[in-house]
Amino acid sequence: MTGVLPHELSVLAWLVLGALGLVSVAALTVTLFKLIQFGRLGVGRAGAVRGVLDDWTRGERRQAALAAKRGDGVRLRVLAVMLDALDARPDDRARAQSLATQRALEELARMSGSMRVLEAVVQAAPMLGLLGTVIGMIEAFGRIAATTGAADPALLASGIWTALITTAIGLAIAIVFYFVSLWLDGRIARERAALESMIMTVMNTDLPGQGYR
Repeated sequence: MTGVLPHELSVLAWLVLGALGLVSVAALTVTLFKLIQFGRLGVGRAGAVRGVLDDWTRGERRQAALAAKRGDGVRLRVLAVMLDALDARPDDRARAQSLATQRALEELARMSGSMRVLEAVVQAAPMLGLLGTVIGMIEAFGRIAATTGAADPALLASGIWTALITTAIGLAIAIVFYFVSLWLDGRIARERAALESMIMTVMNTDLPGQGYR
């Protein structure tokens, strides 16, 4: 044996590498799906929210409610539900807050969907890499045990290569998608905070001539 080549890996090692490939493809698919979904849902889109809230505080309730319905984005959809409820029943703020909160939770649930797949990949990839490490070391010591006389370092090399390559790939996958998961979770958390702030802003606003809080 003059070198350690990928084709010299055992069937078990190839199975581990195949499993790592599958989990990385799954994580990449979820990442792309979430990016497309966030774009379609309008996550982080706050352009027209300030204008709608300004119309509302000036007492232009109907105009604000219609503007919110015509807008696009998570925040405007939640705001539209709240303003529509307040426009229909100005004195029933508890109902409006409840409806807005329910809609906000629905939107957040949609944003959080499939995030567990990324979390599972982050946890599973290092474990698969560790499994490859154990397999490689078992193979290496098994070859040494099967020889007589002085151990040939070449017999040890393939097992060590398996151990190192699977560990490195597993850790690389976990690190990359750990930061991807953090970034996506951060966007969801910022949207949650913005929705809570927006709902409280409307709830704490007195309209001119209405006298309700």
